[in-house]
Amino acid sequence: MLTLALSTGYGLVGLIVFILDIIAIVDVLRGSKPAVNKLLWILLILLLPMLGMVLYFLLGR
Repeated sequence: MLTLALSTGYGLVGLIVFILDIIAIVDVLRGSKPAVNKLLWILLILLLPMLGMVLYFLLGR
């Protein structure tokens, strides 16, 4: 029973991170930065989902 509760909790956290990553990527694409910068931010967000998203919202905006 504990295993099911833990796996459900991690799934929910993963879903939340996924949604926030999508929001960050859309925000990158809607920005006015050059295409190269957009590509680099998107790659960072995709390769390091949690860290990339946090770095973008702290430094990239």
